[in-house]
Amino acid sequence: MSSISDGTSNGSDSKKLRVEDRVGDAPPSRVLHIRKLPNEVSEADVIALGLPFGKVTNILTLKGKNQAFLELSTEEAAITMVNYYSAVTPHVRNVPVFIQYSNHKELKTDNANQSGGTPTSGSSDGTLTSPSSPVLRIIIDNMFYPVTLDVLQQIFSKFGTVMKIITFTKNNQFQALLQYSDAASAQQAKVALDGQNIYNACCTLRIDYSKLVNLNVKYNNDKSRDYTRPELPSGDGQPAVDPSVAAAFSKDSNSLLGKIPGISLSFFFLLFLCLCGPGPGALSPLSAAAAAAAAAGRVALSGHSGSSGVLLVSNLNEEVSPSLGITIGVYGDVQRVKILYNKKDSALIQMADSNQAQLAMSHLNGQKMYSKIIRVTMSKHQTVQLPRDGLDDQGLTKDFTNSPLHRFKKPGSKNFQNIFPPSATLHLSNIPQDITEDDLRVLFTNSGGTVKAFKFFQDRKMALLQMSTIEEAIQCLIDLHNYNMGNNHHLRVSFSKSII
Repeated sequence: MSSISDGTSNGSDSKKLRVEDRVGDAPPSRVLHIRKLPNEVSEADVIALGLPFGKVTNILTLKGKNQAFLELSTEEAAITMVNYYSAVTPHVRNVPVFIQYSNHKELKTDNANQSGGTPTSGSSDGTLTSPSSPVLRIIIDNMFYPVTLDVLQQIFSKFGTVMKIITFTKNNQFQALLQYSDAASAQQAKVALDGQNIYNACCTLRIDYSKLVNLNVKYNNDKSRDYTRPELPSGDGQPAVDPSVAAAFSKDSNSLLGKIPGISLSFFFLLFLCLCGPGPGALSPLSAAAAAAAAAGRVALSGHSGSSGVLLVSNLNEEVSPSLGITIGVYGDVQRVKILYNKKDSALIQMADSNQAQLAMSHLNGQKMYSKIIRVTMSKHQTVQLPRDGLDDQGLTKDFTNSPLHRFKKPGSKNFQNIFPPSATLHLSNIPQDITEDDLRVLFTNSGGTVKAFKFFQDRKMALLQMSTIEEAIQCLIDLHNYNMGNNHHLRVSFSKSII
C-alpha cells in the first residue's frame, strides 16, 4: 500500500485525501490526482493514462473512493499530461475521468509494499506482484509482419534501460528474452504490454517473467544484442543460445494466454503503423495523447519502412494554396506541400516524421477549412517529390524544409506541451510593445472574421483572442502566423485551450 508524502508525513491519509478533494487548482506536481474512476478500474488502466507522457514511477488506487494517485518520473511529464487532458477529456473503460495536480510531491512507499516503490501491477486482476526477474520472455502470436530486434528495443525501452535481447524461433513461434537493468522496469513493461498488438490485429505480445536473471549474449547481430558491450563480434549472424536459455522457455505457453488487462485508449503509442480500422482483438489507431508524447521525443517509434510521414489532405477548397501547411505546422514541422495537379482539392503534406503526421491527422481530420470539411489520412507515399529543375508546376509545390515557421526543431521542445485541438481561441505571442488591443482586433477582423473577445497577458507580449468560430480561427492562423508587425517582430499564432 502506498502512502502519500509531501515531506510531512504526520496525519492520516484519509484526512489528506479529504482535504485534497476540496482543492481545485494545485500547483504543478509529478503526482496527479485522478477522480471519478469506474468501479471496475484496474491499476493497469490508470497506469496506461500516464504511459504516453513519461515513465510511471508509482500508483495508489482508492477503489472505495473511485480515485487514484499517479506519480510520473518528472514534473515536465505531468505538466504535459495535464495540459493535454485539459483540452481532451480522458476516458477509462469508456468513462470520463478528471485529472488534476496533487498537493503532494511524491508517493512514498511504506515497508509493506514490495518492489521499492514502483508498484506496477503484474497480474490480470490488478493486484500487485513482486517482480521476480529483470528478464522477460516474449512470444509473438499471429506474426503476420516481421518483428525485428530493433522493433522490440524501441517498444520496450519506453519502460526502462534495455540491456540485452536474444531472439530465436522455437515451436514455430518467434520468441525473445529481454533483460532490463532492474526488475521494476520489467514489471512495468509486462503490465503495460502483455496482450497488446504491435501491428493492427496481429503480432500480439505474450509476456511472462523468465527464470533467468542474467542473459549471456555472445554476438551483436540481428538475432541478439548486448547494449552494454558494443565491442562484441557479429559472429555468423546466428547467435549461439545457451542450453539454460532454451530451458528457461516452458513447453507449455498457456500461462501467457490468460485474460488481457484492460488498457485505455491513451496507451496506443505502440501502434505506429496501425492506420486502418481495428480488427478483432486489435487496438485502435494512435491516439492524439500518445502521438503528442511520441512526437515530443518521449517515445522512439520511427525507422520502420512501413511508417510514412506524408499526409493526404482531401476535400479542400480548390482555391487553397500550399500555405495550408501553416495550419498543419501547428502539430509538427512541415517539410513539403504539394497540391495535386489533376485533383486540386487534394494535397500531399510531408511532415518531419510519422509521429508528427499522426498528431496532425488526429487533430485536423474533419475540421472545416475554407467552407469545406477536410479529410486527413496517411498517404502511401514516403516523400513528396519536388518538381524537376526548369519545370513550372504553377506554384503547386512548396518546400518548407528550411522554413522559419518550424516550431519543433529541438527534440523534446516545450512547444509540444502547448498543442491543442483547433479552437476559436488563439494564443498570440511575440507582440511588439507599441501594439494595442485595437490594432490586433482590426488585424484579425480584416482576415475575414469577428473578434468576440480579447485579453492581454500581464507583460503584453502575449494575448488571447477569441474568434466567433473555429473556422475563422483557422483562417486567421493561416493568414497571420509569422505576420510582420514591424521592426522584425513576427507574430506567433497557435490554438489555445482557453475561453475568454
